[in-house]
Amino acid sequence: MMINKKVLQFLKELSNNNNRDWFQANKEWFNEIQNEMIAITGYFLTEIEKFDKSVKGVDPKQCIFRIYKDVRFSKDKSPYKTHLGIFMRGGDKKIEGTGYYLHIEPQGSLLGGGCYQPDPKSLQNIRDSIIKDAKSFKKIIHAQSFQKDFGTEFYAEKLKTAPKGFAKDHPEIELLKYKGFAVAKKIKDSDLLSKNFLQESVATFKNVFPLNQFLNKLML
Repeated sequence: MMINKKVLQFLKELSNNNNRDWFQANKEWFNEIQNEMIAITGYFLTEIEKFDKSVKGVDPKQCIFRIYKDVRFSKDKSPYKTHLGIFMRGGDKKIEGTGYYLHIEPQGSLLGGGCYQPDPKSLQNIRDSIIKDAKSFKKIIHAQSFQKDFGTEFYAEKLKTAPKGFAKDHPEIELLKYKGFAVAKKIKDSDLLSKNFLQESVATFKNVFPLNQFLNKLML
């Protein structure tokens, strides 16, 4: 199993024809891609379950973001997203909390996981835990395999100053400034379409697992 080049072709054409008439005329093409995404998600869940039992029984269809945009509060009224997103997490079917993410977009694909936007109470718990046991957290994010995939920065918004209630000179202040703890690895189009991509993606997700374990204990 591998990602078909037609997926990127569809997204490129949709970007140039982001309107209902074009989409309806190509609905069969979109449905074909959706079925492919469901199959790929099913493969990922089967492989992730080997190291993260929490995803057992998760419905692949529930992991795929809708392509239809909510334009009520947006200046850009184009009706469709020009990327595809898959977010896999255990526990329930909600697309929130920690998990494993694949973002497909021409010249902008990503693999990652963690938690992008924790609620305020969960974020407070995460920061408190980093203060209490920075060593355990840093052991995860400083692991060679983790840094090889994700580097040293989180894929999340970061405050310019210390968060309220935290000392500006705290030794871990740079970590405490983050408002989320997601990680992302950029993927070239050629790598996305390679025959080894899905297998290599599972290895990347496995590197996310220790971070998810740490964060899950602190999520409300």
